[in-house]
Amino acid sequence: MLRRFWNSQDGNFAVMLAITSVPVLAVVGGALDVANTYAKASKLQNSLDATALAIASNYSPDMAAADMNQQGKDILAANFFGENAQDADLQASGALSNFKVEVDPTQDTVNVSSKIVSPSFLRGFPDWRVTRSASARVMGGMPACMLALNSNASAAIKLQGNTDVSLNGCVVASNSKAADSISRGGSASLKAECALAVGQTSGLSGSYAKLACGTPLERQIASLDPLRNVNPPTDGCSGKNFPTGGGTKNLSPGVYCGEKFDGTITLAAGTYVLRDTSIKLTGSGSLTGQGVTIFLLGSSGMTVNANQTVNLSPPTSGPYAGITIFQGRDNTQELKINGGSASKLSGFVYAPNAHIFFAGNSASGSSDCLRLVGDTIEMTGSSAIQSDCKAQLGGRTMTAGRFLALVQ
Repeated sequence: MLRRFWNSQDGNFAVMLAITSVPVLAVVGGALDVANTYAKASKLQNSLDATALAIASNYSPDMAAADMNQQGKDILAANFFGENAQDADLQASGALSNFKVEVDPTQDTVNVSSKIVSPSFLRGFPDWRVTRSASARVMGGMPACMLALNSNASAAIKLQGNTDVSLNGCVVASNSKAADSISRGGSASLKAECALAVGQTSGLSGSYAKLACGTPLERQIASLDPLRNVNPPTDGCSGKNFPTGGGTKNLSPGVYCGEKFDGTITLAAGTYVLRDTSIKLTGSGSLTGQGVTIFLLGSSGMTVNANQTVNLSPPTSGPYAGITIFQGRDNTQELKINGGSASKLSGFVYAPNAHIFFAGNSASGSSDCLRLVGDTIEMTGSSAIQSDCKAQLGGRTMTAGRFLALVQ
């Protein structure tokens, strides 16, 4: 039989070979398609992981969506195609045209995704399509007590003159890229867990700077605004008026518009919304209130001089827990607190687009649970600030630097 088969001149073998070659080629081609697609899918996933982490390292809530999208495409192209990729290759794959980036601000998570088209090895067969995604979460770093948000200012945090600042168990941080992002000079002294700067620091060596971490941490990733998800009330003017006359003025929570707070003021617990209103205590005036949150909106400002007293603490529950003073994000008025030795201030003092001038006067705890967050910050006098204040701040925390984690 075998001899007859090999000696056959009828062409059956060629026909059989042609018939059997089709499924063989299909299997081989399919295997090549699977291997090629799997390799591209793995490369796409790795590239998206790198893209998500890179965007998360620079993420801030005010980052423009267009800028974030372009940054993501640039990073994806560099990782997926390499530096020598041609425009035609970039467009043909679909990786860039199908790229998407979304941010979940409530979770501080950056989500990226893309889809590529991989042509089949066999002509006439449908293309292979692969979709991949990645998510990177931004998590807070070390406990912080003081944070300057300005990204470029010289001496964004400034300690000068006869100043003694002690941050017990927490760090001081600046988002400025300047060479003197955190500046200490003269006889000023700083004791802290550490100092973190996006740029560099000045004067944080020698006996005047005692950092538990040894040396400042420079060229760090920017810290996130700890109150980025907190928005002030939108209530309009409700007709509340500031009392006239001498003596102590007892105020109740509400909205106050276009007036001047002066004299001796006692605030009942609650939320105070000040619109185009100034707090300027005259003479030896004082401002006292426990469990209060003061919103300085519009052009409202606050100035407390050295011979005056401020004694304020925040609520420990509710939407504004831990917040004592919140200056509107569009308000650039300097926030000046330079109270006398009897002053005591705790909670978040927040002025994200304004300069904060803070003068402490007691190293024994005049500001033991204070959290300062400003565009720039200047400290003078003596202040002792504690890190372990979770109960007093209603569970609200503040961190410096950031950790990144892939969560998908």
